[in-house]
Amino acid sequence: MNATTANLINSISLITFGLWGYFDVLSPTALIPVFVGMFLLACYSGIKNQNKIISHVAVLLTLLILLALVGMRLPKSIDKGGIGLVRVIIMIITSTFSVIFFIKSFIAARKNK
Repeated sequence: MNATTANLINSISLITFGLWGYFDVLSPTALIPVFVGMFLLACYSGIKNQNKIISHVAVLLTLLILLALVGMRLPKSIDKGGIGLVRVIIMIITSTFSVIFFIKSFIAARKNK
């Protein structure tokens, strides 16, 4: 797996589980991961073409959504439990893997320089 694939999986995960969460609870804040996922999906071709700026914007956005999920959403989901907790954990896992693969690609690009 590479950063491009990890970003694609993460963006689809954010969109899918964000929409599911929105339709489950009808809270507009559940749409935040959806919009982030759509933006990350729009960055796909730039990441695939190894555009530095787009890749850095995508990893920054991924880190922000990861911090928001872990810092704000996870504690509330733990308290409530249920399927909402599963959705949040899946989004956290895909975002974490995406960040890891972005960092690996940045290190590889630095070594090839």
